[in-house]
Amino acid sequence: MTLSVNNINLFYGASHCLRGVTLGAVPGSITCVPGRNGVGKSSLMRSIVGLERVRSGSITWEGRDITTLPPAERARAGIGYVPQGREIFPFLTVRENIETALAAAPCGASVPDDIFDLFPILKDFLRRRGGDLSGGQQQQLAIARALTARPRLLILDEPTEGIQPNVIKDIARVIRHLAKDRGMALVLVEQYFDFARSLADRIAVMVRGEVALEGPAHELDDEAVQKLLTV
Repeated sequence: MTLSVNNINLFYGASHCLRGVTLGAVPGSITCVPGRNGVGKSSLMRSIVGLERVRSGSITWEGRDITTLPPAERARAGIGYVPQGREIFPFLTVRENIETALAAAPCGASVPDDIFDLFPILKDFLRRRGGDLSGGQQQQLAIARALTARPRLLILDEPTEGIQPNVIKDIARVIRHLAKDRGMALVLVEQYFDFARSLADRIAVMVRGEVALEGPAHELDDEAVQKLLTV
């Protein structure tokens, strides 16, 4: 596995949030992590990108142990992150939002032209403030910002949350393109199983801080997955 999360445990005070979680991702593949609210999906993603410090276990990326690396070092190592809620800068323009990611890009890098091939609408809004965009446009901006640093692994946390259906289709198209045409490794947190199922190569269903069911998407029984999602 290019990304290997091995038996990690995460605590918030006395609360055991992640319990022996193991997860992997490989280039050209989409690993989806569905689950109900509050089961630890976002905490797992934040652990991978270094925003939460795990108590035990390890995280390796491209053969390198990154368990204790700070977030900035993980970003420079090729890990991109699109957080839940997007977290764009509302008072910066679209261009300025995108350019903030250059801090994690190779020295001398500029914004890739193909960002606007993926999200053409952003090119028309370069001077518009991020806070003036619709929710769907903000989500596209958040993904574009993450891609600007040229990651080889992209973590997306609830990319369809609060997004209109036509934009969801655009985001799904981009996610497939990044995996299948560019060979990126992607980990996608998604509460809605139908969306996750339509994209996933592997699925890891989380229940109460644990991975309760995991495997190739085509081998998992949809009824068993749905049952876990209603627990």
